[in-house]
Parts: sequence; structure tokens; C-alpha cells
Amino acid sequence: MNTRTDIPSAWDERATLETLLDYVRATVHAKCEGLSEENARRALLPSSPLTTISGLVSHLRWVEYSWIQVRLLGEEEHAPWTEEDPDREMRIALEIPLSRLLAEYEEQCARYRELLAPLSLDTVAKEPLRDGTRVTLRWILHHLVEETARHNGHIDILREMLDGVTGD
Repeated sequence: MNTRTDIPSAWDERATLETLLDYVRATVHAKCEGLSEENARRALLPSSPLTTISGLVSHLRWVEYSWIQVRLLGEEEHAPWTEEDPDREMRIALEIPLSRLLAEYEEQCARYRELLAPLSLDTVAKEPLRDGTRVTLRWILHHLVEETARHNGHIDILREMLDGVTGD
């Protein structure tokens, strides 16, 4: 895993975006450090029974897959969700050890760093959004920073509710 820092090695847009994305990715791991398997799978929100820390880690892994491999690179989709079960990535996470979910997420992030390195931020996604818009790699990276940071907030709150652990 990369060192957890939000200070880029250079101040250009690309370095800043990649550093911030790696920072929020590493924060997922930091928030899960020392968490028991039982607590990782516990749902604390009556209105959101699929919102578990394991489910959120799985969700983040599959969100990156969807945006990078499917939308940007145009690969055939093999995500776990279906029309009948659009939240399946959250559900299946309850059967997978947290350590495996985190390892798969980190392996995937390392692979994406390599895949995206030669691409320009202006690279246009091969697959359009529902409305026909074709986003750029720049937009996808910004979106992944936002999505991962938002879910880190969820993980942070769940962690504090589960065992009192707080921190950055």
C-alpha cells in the first residue's frame, strides 16, 4: 500500500488527483485496522441493513472496477450486481473475510495505477453515461476521490459506533 499522505510529489493536476485518490484509498485501510470480522459485518443502521464496513469496502472495490474497467476502458462487465440485486456487492461482502476484501481492493488499486499511468486526463471513456455523456479520466478520478471520501465518512461513523475507535 502507498504511504498515506495527501501531499503530492508535484503540484500539477495529475499528481494532485492521483495523490488524493491514493490517500482516500489508504484511509479505507486505516479505518479498518484492528477491526474484528464480526464488527466488520455488523449492520448498525435499521434503515440501511446492507451498510456494513465489509459491504462498503466491497462497494468501493466494485465502483472503481465499474468506472475504470467497464466505463473508461470499455471492458465487458463482470460485476456482482444484477438488475434483480443491484446491491449484491454489499451482500456478498458478508461472506468474505475483511482481510481478503482489503487485499483485493489494494491489488486492484495498484493495477489501476499502472493501467491509467499512460493515459491522458483528457482520455474519453469508451462507455457513455445513461444520458449519453462520455466522461473523461479527469472526471472519473475526481468522482472516485469524492465517492471514496464519502464512504470513508460512513466507515468512520460505523467504526466509532462499533468499538469506539476514532481518528483520521
